[in-house]
Amino acid sequence: MANKKQIPLRISQELFDDLNAWAQSDFRSVNGQIEYLLTLCVKEKKKSGKYVPKNFNNENNE
Repeated sequence: MANKKQIPLRISQELFDDLNAWAQSDFRSVNGQIEYLLTLCVKEKKKSGKYVPKNFNNENNE
């Protein structure tokens, strides 16, 4: 297994609950889900030069 860095992460309870539900539906741990999502974002940045698509924010965050 590759040597992995540990980092502290503080998120809201609401975000944690959403990530937890998503992780469970994908059969991952919350930590695994966060790592998966970060990996997708980094791959997209390398591929297109953009971090996230323009429509990333939902209507509550615009």
